[in-house]
Amino acid sequence: MCRDAHFTYDTFLVITLSEERNVMMSGLSLLILYGSQTGTAQDTAQRIAWQAQRKRLQVQLLPLDSYNVANLISESLVVFVCATTGQGDPPDNMKNFWRFVFRKSLPAGSLCRLDCAILGLGDSSYPKFNFVAKKLHKRLLQLGASMLLPVGLADDQHDLGSDAVIDPWLASFWEKVLTLYPSLAELIPLSEDEPLPPTYVFHYVDVKEETGERLRIPTGQTVPSASHPFPARLLSNRRVTDVSHFQDVRHIEFDISGSNIEFAAGDVVMMRPCNAAEDVQELCQLLRLDPEARFILRATDGTAVPAGLPQPCTVRHLVESYLDIAAVPRRSFFELLSTFTTDKLEKDKLSEFNSAAGQDELHTYCNRVRRTALEVLADFPRTTEVLKVDYLLDLFPQIQPRSFSIASSLKVHPHRLQILVAVVRYKTKMHKPRRGLCSTWLASLDPTAGDVFIPLWVKKGTLKFPKEKDTPVIMVGPGTGVAPFRSALQERIAEGKTDNFLFFGCRSQDKDFYFRTEWEEMTKAGQLTVFTAFSRDQEEKVYVQHRVKENAKLLWDLITRKHGCFYIAGNAKQMPASVREALQEAFQQEGGVSAEEAERMLTAMEMTGKLQSETWS
Repeated sequence: MCRDAHFTYDTFLVITLSEERNVMMSGLSLLILYGSQTGTAQDTAQRIAWQAQRKRLQVQLLPLDSYNVANLISESLVVFVCATTGQGDPPDNMKNFWRFVFRKSLPAGSLCRLDCAILGLGDSSYPKFNFVAKKLHKRLLQLGASMLLPVGLADDQHDLGSDAVIDPWLASFWEKVLTLYPSLAELIPLSEDEPLPPTYVFHYVDVKEETGERLRIPTGQTVPSASHPFPARLLSNRRVTDVSHFQDVRHIEFDISGSNIEFAAGDVVMMRPCNAAEDVQELCQLLRLDPEARFILRATDGTAVPAGLPQPCTVRHLVESYLDIAAVPRRSFFELLSTFTTDKLEKDKLSEFNSAAGQDELHTYCNRVRRTALEVLADFPRTTEVLKVDYLLDLFPQIQPRSFSIASSLKVHPHRLQILVAVVRYKTKMHKPRRGLCSTWLASLDPTAGDVFIPLWVKKGTLKFPKEKDTPVIMVGPGTGVAPFRSALQERIAEGKTDNFLFFGCRSQDKDFYFRTEWEEMTKAGQLTVFTAFSRDQEEKVYVQHRVKENAKLLWDLITRKHGCFYIAGNAKQMPASVREALQEAFQQEGGVSAEEAERMLTAMEMTGKLQSETWS
């Protein structure tokens, strides 16, 4: 009989427990399915898998789209851990599942045998916080599923990060599982000091021939993708901020001739960065690894070898192009590390980091100062020296692809793809400045020193521009947020669409006014109207939201009389909300409507695609 249900945005994971009652107690199994965009959900899934293994459960770990969703009707216990991407979209590796589960043809009681629990991983700085999990929760209830415990809404903005919600949620989850399956209590769990078997075992080989690590330009008509990226030649890498400006921003151009890549305004390009040479060298020294040694991987449980690694593979290629050693390590990193050490001092500290009471200490040590996994290993030398190479792929996640708004149009630059990249560099209490992995890597590439090829592919973006020629387009893009609007303007002007309005903001007219010459030429040709806000060029700071307020009458006319579309792109902190608030005030001022009515107008614009945003943190 179906029981009542409960259920959750930023990474997707499904855990399925099914008790095979005709088997021995060890027949209790846990299927973990995750949908992850940045690796957070995958990491959480792995963490739960390790907890289940210590409880003597049989465990299977899969991406959600690798699971046959038709089998959901016969599952008895499932946990969904979900992430949300973009503007409330599901992660790429759960989109097939998403389409299936929202089929209108699915009967109302089809999941009445299913007990569920849902954990959402999100970021409350985005407006659609944990949206995918919440929407899935509602849909599964419609299909008759029952919920095991209330939804966990993990928030990356919490003072202690997502673990502040994940830890107590997992404790409650296992309590419920023990209640539902009391036979689990009879099993003696594996000691926390005892390492679990590695997922893969390294077998070193003496191979001198080509290992397939070098990029080759693919033949045939395949459209490049994450599994088959196109090695685009780097044509130019030019700094576009003044040398006296605090930030290095690059305008980068790639040659995509022969790639079959097509894109439109609003689309994004994806690429996986490489670790810095000095970091690769340091890890190899810490673990006493020969970077030129070659190996093949063999899974201990039938798991497929990662598609991103050639077989055989060099240690250098593994560390440089696959292992995310420069990332801030997640909780699972410390949990696994603590199982290796025999040094009392280091073991005590790692045990503290893994305890509920030690979470503030761990956050201070690691997250607040953005300490990298490589730096953590250097801080625990006794643990590092006994770390076996077989555990590298369990300890370090794969480097995740980065996305950049495309800043050019094929209509103006055929066979070319351009991006605008701010090189991330900032100080914390750490001695060395913190650096963004991908932006620093891109900035280091010099096409004048020889051919440089970057594996990349293109994805549809969230911004969609109107096809109608006479629909005005208003774009608010301060800083590098202007990138997708440069693509849109090039595309629209090439199509004869000249009702274009751009609000651009930066610090100084002379230091970081991106594409200034192009905007001036478009303005002279009657193809663009530009409003600028240079925040540091006068005593009182001026931002794009101030320019929006100043042009309330124009915007009211463009939006209400000419049915214009309004776009926002840039940093997700204060700017998008401030611009939205300025537009709301413009509606009140020029339309004579209440704040509530103005908000309803904005919501209606969002629902119909007349108000769109693309933001990042």
